[in-house]
Amino acid sequence: MVRMGIGEAWYRAVFENSPNGIILFDKRDFTIRELNAAFSTLLNYPPGELRGKFFTSLLSNQRERKRFLELIGQNPEITRFKTLLETKEGNNREVDLSWNAVDDMTVVCTTAAISRRKISIRVVDDDLVHHKHLTENLPTGILIVRNGIIQYANPAFSEFSKYLPDEIYGRDLLSLVDTTDLNDVKEFTEHGLKETSGSVRCEFHFVTKYGNKRLALLFTLPVVHSGRKATLINVVDISERQLLEEKIRLDNERRRGIIVTVAHELRTPLQPILGYLNLLIQDPEGFGIPEDTKRILERCLASVDRERQIINQMLELSVLDSGKLHLNHSTFSLVQLVNSVLDSGEYRKKAEIITDIPINLVITGDMDRLFGVLDSLLSNAVNFSEPPRKISVFYRSDPGDIFHHISVRDNGTGISENALSSIFEPFQLADAAKLSRRFDRIGLSLSMAKKIMQMHGGDIAVESRLHTGSTFTLHLPKSLKEALK
Repeated sequence: MVRMGIGEAWYRAVFENSPNGIILFDKRDFTIRELNAAFSTLLNYPPGELRGKFFTSLLSNQRERKRFLELIGQNPEITRFKTLLETKEGNNREVDLSWNAVDDMTVVCTTAAISRRKISIRVVDDDLVHHKHLTENLPTGILIVRNGIIQYANPAFSEFSKYLPDEIYGRDLLSLVDTTDLNDVKEFTEHGLKETSGSVRCEFHFVTKYGNKRLALLFTLPVVHSGRKATLINVVDISERQLLEEKIRLDNERRRGIIVTVAHELRTPLQPILGYLNLLIQDPEGFGIPEDTKRILERCLASVDRERQIINQMLELSVLDSGKLHLNHSTFSLVQLVNSVLDSGEYRKKAEIITDIPINLVITGDMDRLFGVLDSLLSNAVNFSEPPRKISVFYRSDPGDIFHHISVRDNGTGISENALSSIFEPFQLADAAKLSRRFDRIGLSLSMAKKIMQMHGGDIAVESRLHTGSTFTLHLPKSLKEALK
């Protein structure tokens, strides 16, 4: 169901319990998307039969349809448009229509039948406010404000603010907001509390009666209260969410600190081990080392070197997470960058590599970091492909596109749909039980690649099918201005 910019519980209660008919229709072709039981009853239709019909088809004749189309084309918001709707039996029903746009694609329309005996009594949008029994049972706070002064507060807001209802009535809304948010509050009051047709959303810190700060998410909606325009504000307490986010932030900082400390402590004793092993292997005769012992030492050296690479990756990932890494932007040839990666990793010897990149294409970014990203993708593509290995590196972008799209495609094992959502998380592998042992991986390269692309103002995406292959695509902004947005 489409939401009207206020809390879901509030909207659902009003929608389902309003004595007036309420419908939501498509702004382009007037297809009815949703309607309440009151609207079906008004025109004697069974529940659900009107959904999907054109609202204009319910107008009684061509003249009324023309009047409606002319008016809605000129006025995105209207109150008390008197017209005739046709019931299921073909009878005319005189109604008042009031509508306004929910968003760019949807219009909400309230339909009130006009009594011929008492035509002056009309139920319009104000009935949303008159149903106080709805607001008083909502779990979220409700305020009605006119010219910045609180006209009504429901019990949930009293509980949130710790003020009694009598203490809230007549107060300036700004007096309840923390002074650190004053600049945002002023902007909010300028745009959100002027009884306009649009809905405004923002976050403020409120100060309770006892001086505690509580963060709230606010939604505004123009209403009619006591016959005058006002603003309804739905106040959603998100203090717990803020505390949880702060706890997550602190936990992440502690985690990064632990990783950095452990990585440094592990790297320190590895340096002399690497040095001694290299020394023994380079001069086995001088140290009296037989050939079979040398081979054992070479395997030890490879294992120690792998540990060193893992530790370096952990340290680099911690730097990326901390936001302390700065990119060195320059403009360079994409073809030369790709060829440099292919030559450095000797990937042409390991697989059939096909490239499709415009020869004169230049890109802007941190060349060293992008080198590492492409090297990771090509290494994965080669390792995960089965002979005969066929790897494609290609470029696609339309003239009006603000991004370069650089793809690496393989014919390898592919990634299951369940694993696709997590492969860019640290220490995640598409098939951890098999791939970490087979390819000596711990699942950091893709996480680092994603962070580097996001630092460039872009991203990395993947498409994959099991036993068919995967395509990783880098989305890189074409201009430095776009990258820094």
